[in-house]
Amino acid sequence: MFIKIHSSKLEDINTKNHPNRKDKMITIIKQELDIDESLKTKTSYICEFANTTPTFINGNIRKLDKTNLTYIEPHRIIIKGINFLFFNYSNEIYIENLSTKLKISELQNYIKSILADMAF
Repeated sequence: MFIKIHSSKLEDINTKNHPNRKDKMITIIKQELDIDESLKTKTSYICEFANTTPTFINGNIRKLDKTNLTYIEPHRIIIKGINFLFFNYSNEIYIENLSTKLKISELQNYIKSILADMAF
């Protein structure tokens, strides 16, 4: 999938540095990543033991065409309305954003504490 983005700041920079330049578009290439099966299985079992149902959303790689800039969007698991972020081949899972993390082995206790808080 190709997405074209028009940027006025980029346009100003390009026309100053290259007055004859006609192409002022950035192409973002989006490529979907598959979730590692062992990681998906682990988190599914954890959710099963905690009596919840997870929703998995695959992450993406976003590349700016003709540059060396790449962004890896993490995979997401939505459990009881809370986004958990994770990367393939990692033993850590992030809560809502990349600033708060847990080990996958601690996920079951965290989910149970969330469910206990929701019960009250």
